[in-house]
Amino acid sequence: MARLLVRGGTVVNADRKFEADVYIEDGIIKKVEPNIVQPPQCEVVDATGKLVMPGGIDTHTHMQLPFMGTVAVDDFYSGTRAAVAGGTTMIIDFVLGQKGISLLDAYEQWRGWADPKVVCDYSFHVGVTWWSEQVGKDMKKLVEEKGINSFKMFLAYKNVFQLDDGELLEAFRVCGQIGALAQVHAENGDVIHDQGERMVKMGITGPEGHAMCRPEEVEGEATTRATVLAHQVNCPLYVVHVMSKSAADAVLEAKRLGRIVFGEPIAASLGTDGTHYCHHDWRHAAGYVMGPPLRLDKETPKYLMNLLACGQLDCTGTDNCTFNANQKAMGRDDFRKIPNGVNGVEDRMSVIWEKGVHSGKMDACRFVAVTSTTAARIFNLYPRKGVIAVGSDADLIVWDPEATRTISAKTHYQAVDFNIFEGLTCHGVTLVTISRGKVVYDHGKLNVERGAGRFIPRAPYSSIVYDTIKQRDQVCVPQKVDREPYRGPVWTKDGDIMVGDPPVVEETKPEPAKETEEASPARKTEAPGGGKASSRVLRPPGGGGSGIFFG
Repeated sequence: MARLLVRGGTVVNADRKFEADVYIEDGIIKKVEPNIVQPPQCEVVDATGKLVMPGGIDTHTHMQLPFMGTVAVDDFYSGTRAAVAGGTTMIIDFVLGQKGISLLDAYEQWRGWADPKVVCDYSFHVGVTWWSEQVGKDMKKLVEEKGINSFKMFLAYKNVFQLDDGELLEAFRVCGQIGALAQVHAENGDVIHDQGERMVKMGITGPEGHAMCRPEEVEGEATTRATVLAHQVNCPLYVVHVMSKSAADAVLEAKRLGRIVFGEPIAASLGTDGTHYCHHDWRHAAGYVMGPPLRLDKETPKYLMNLLACGQLDCTGTDNCTFNANQKAMGRDDFRKIPNGVNGVEDRMSVIWEKGVHSGKMDACRFVAVTSTTAARIFNLYPRKGVIAVGSDADLIVWDPEATRTISAKTHYQAVDFNIFEGLTCHGVTLVTISRGKVVYDHGKLNVERGAGRFIPRAPYSSIVYDTIKQRDQVCVPQKVDREPYRGPVWTKDGDIMVGDPPVVEETKPEPAKETEEASPARKTEAPGGGKASSRVLRPPGGGGSGIFFG
């Protein structure tokens, strides 16, 4: 039996903080209380004077993603290794198969990549990159048999991942039917495609063109459109990587209207800005290229952090998808060919503490909420993850709020050769990381094992996501208006016709005309061959009138 005691720290959960020791057996928290007596053969971690918090949950990573003609350099080993060094004990990565590839086959492929490499626990979102009836069936099977409860749709990357509005509506409808959370990459892909061509024709081929062809209103429009479409089918929505004021405002407006929408800012949008795209060193500028782009408005990070701190944005990820200099150089003559992606999985916790807690915008409990607990609740991992409590998984960190570190590509654990937070000094440092009850990082030393992490299945119908949705399905059902059927005339191109039961008209036969001696000679004339003479009919067939019918 593996035993571990974390002694002397201040436990911080999303709802409160308190003095307590934490006792762990075989990867599960068994006691959280003051002055726990050390059992025999028990390892001890001294947390005196420090904070003991739930390990971070990074809601958005792309390890070893095949993308834009290359593959992300941080794989499931180096990426999760860097994660635990920074205080993150679980990632939720994305399965992103190409168009025409079965979602089930793509899922199995990603599991094959991840299982032998991960050093901490992980799970998957699955991307819906094309649409057919079979895709909807695969989504249902992934929920029922594979532990997937979230699916990502793209409004961008035209001709690669992008769905049209009709396809989005169908995907959202299926998510609602199977209890999954719909996620969106919200940018208008048609505008981006058009503006990208325009920039290149104008001779703008450097990284600045990436930001110019994807202005924040393009992100804001797509975010609004996604919230409207999801609302039409009563589907909850999660907006990944909120990068701009416009997108954040669209999320807030949807919430104000009572829609079930969650907004995810990421370490990059909270910790830096898009002015780097104008840097005169091409490699430096290209290192920040991601989609949606960082914003040129330098006030954006503060704006997003304020919304995160007060609860109007919900939780945080990184969109960690890293490419080295030689990979970024694929777009040296055309910014549209620069692989999109940046780092963040190792630095997210320190960046958010520095920009959020140390700056005075949020307290330690809110920090735990936005880096761990809220994600666990949204994605149905709580209380297994996201809280220090009896029965929860022993994923926790010892945190020094006063220590500092300066972020640099020269010292980080990630495989990538660039860091978008280069030179940023952060207060708040992970001293010890415990994953599955084992110390995997201790004061700068890693002790990790390939494949030690486990895939964590997630059930559908998360309470925080679906309780309100279920209630609305019951009480917000459209009702028809009872009324008498319309029986009047209906226009057609051949003239008005009657609908329903026409009024009953009694048929009357005209009296035969009386023959008189004064009758016109024409009316006396016999028809050729001795036939009947022509006569005037007062009510011809088909209705009354004054016309003449010859029979």
